[in-house]
Amino acid sequence: MKLHKAIKKANDEKDIESLMPLYHEDFEFVRHQSGTSLNKSEYRVMISAMWTQTNLHEVMHRCIYENDEILVEHSVIRYQDESRESLISVKMLENGQVLRQETGASLMK
Repeated sequence: MKLHKAIKKANDEKDIESLMPLYHEDFEFVRHQSGTSLNKSEYRVMISAMWTQTNLHEVMHRCIYENDEILVEHSVIRYQDESRESLISVKMLENGQVLRQETGASLMK
């Protein structure tokens, strides 16, 4: 769980300079809702913007599975209106960095 712990620590501390070296130069973030994808620099902008939002709060973030090829994480996000989403993140790894990430979110009742 080495990579998971490093990603979680950077996210908890909102430390973009610690987070981005964990992502491969050829990183791709796949957005299933829109059918688009982001590269590493676009992802950096998105994460930085998310960290400045006060209307969402990550209440749980855990590692389901990690090895040298894949990292699967589960988290729960709570919004200002008290609604919550369950988020599954699958990260494909190469040389200890995240090469590709796909996520899926479901509204929780």
